[in-house]
Amino acid sequence: MERKSFLQGAAVLAAAGLVVKVLGAAFKIPITNLIGDTGMASFIPAYNVYNFFLVFSTAGIPVAISKMVSENIAFGKYREAHRIFKLSRSLMLGIGALSFLITFSGAEAFANLISLPEAALAMKSVSPALIFVPLMASYRGYFQGMQDMKPTAASQVIEQGFRVAAGVALAYVMFQGAVASVLFDGFSPQAKGAAGASMGAAVGAVGGLVFIVILYYRRRKRFIRRIKAENKEAEESSKTILKKIAVIAVPITIGAAIMPIVGLIDAGVVSRRLMDAGLEPEIARGLYGQLTGFAGPLINFPQVLTQAVAVSLVPLIAAAYKKRDAQYLQKNAAAGIRVALMLGLPCSLGLMVLAKPILLLIYPYQADSAANAASCLMVLSAGVVFLSVVQTLTSILQGIGKQMIPVVSLSVGVALKIVITWFLVPLLGIDGAAIGTVSAYLLASILNWLAVKRYTGLKCDLVTTIIKPAFCTGAMALFAAGSYKALYLLLDGSRAAVLIAILLAAFLYFILLIVTGAVTRRELLNLPQGKRIDAILRKIGK
Repeated sequence: MERKSFLQGAAVLAAAGLVVKVLGAAFKIPITNLIGDTGMASFIPAYNVYNFFLVFSTAGIPVAISKMVSENIAFGKYREAHRIFKLSRSLMLGIGALSFLITFSGAEAFANLISLPEAALAMKSVSPALIFVPLMASYRGYFQGMQDMKPTAASQVIEQGFRVAAGVALAYVMFQGAVASVLFDGFSPQAKGAAGASMGAAVGAVGGLVFIVILYYRRRKRFIRRIKAENKEAEESSKTILKKIAVIAVPITIGAAIMPIVGLIDAGVVSRRLMDAGLEPEIARGLYGQLTGFAGPLINFPQVLTQAVAVSLVPLIAAAYKKRDAQYLQKNAAAGIRVALMLGLPCSLGLMVLAKPILLLIYPYQADSAANAASCLMVLSAGVVFLSVVQTLTSILQGIGKQMIPVVSLSVGVALKIVITWFLVPLLGIDGAAIGTVSAYLLASILNWLAVKRYTGLKCDLVTTIIKPAFCTGAMALFAAGSYKALYLLLDGSRAAVLIAILLAAFLYFILLIVTGAVTRRELLNLPQGKRIDAILRKIGK
């Protein structure tokens, strides 16, 4: 297989991820403004249940497909790679159908378990997506194993576009429509609006699946040609292939299921501990909604960039490890960690210094709740950098066949989170839960780093990996805070001030990375449109 830099694939996935997140904001902002924090207290738990079941098919198996396909293609075994895909596709369809049945039939039980009975309607509404998303993920894993990230990127954008359009429309219909009032009598308008928004996930999944299936069949002749050109060798049995998929996928799936489980625990524990501190149930639910509906989604935004790095690394690391190419493995692993920090650090500090104005910009019709969520966002933003590192180190460990280690690391981190949340929430309010989350990611990142160092002998250059990005981030954060204040006064309090400040700060950060040598010219050229960017920089004197 031709050797590639993971930066190309990461850049493609990151660009698509940003579009998806922008579309997600276009979805979440009107939804939150429509149904408020009470409605979000129904919407978020429904998505936690949905994500919990989704990880059983989309967390581990696509990674297994990507890893196994990449390993086989590295040795020219296209036939075996294609068999792996077809078997896993059938497996994921079966798991998805079972997950749908459990979620739909058990919605009331799940909702009552977390003391949020109105969330049952949203849980039922989102459940059909569990059939289509896993099937789509099998195609994505196959393309990723061939180190082609474009089909995944395009299908993500299409899926989200359909989800947003359908979800917003259905939320308004369910919230205000007379038919919804009759069909779902007994539920509040906020709960019905949350259910309508949840239905968008199924519509989006169908759209994304149709696109990637069409793309697969358009390229199928090329796949078949490669299979026919290779020498036919003894094939592994279907049972052996499925066993190998399970060995890779099961630990990853367990690890991915941990955070949704924690989300479900938080839904009960945080509200209960707030009430133990003397708060009324309605106030406690509102604060939980601020944590998960206002601050939480903003913390997830930077993950798009670092997750793109992680996904792109797995097939490269797996192929290098299979061929025992330690130098190539270490080179890509070190670059992945450096890029993760270059992305995570500015996102972390940027959210911290502009927490309140960003929240007020996004949720203008819920200004009081947004302002109250600012301190929570400031705490959570500290965890962005640790989460960035966790994701990248996890992908490296998965690539070298040590997929159980990240599970243990995250489990230890989550145990710490639960303890901290239990004791700090009555003392510090909702910020105590945020501190628990940050602590979990910090501990998991340390444990994963120790494992990567042990099994790969990886050494990272301190200056280029940490010091230069940290310097650039500090300068960017100071500029962002100062420019926002100046623009706020200059524009007479306009909310546009924070947008302009963010854009200027991002541009300054990029220039500082180039000037300090944190990003080399060779790395710049490896990016999509890298030659054009390099030419522009040379024209302006760099």
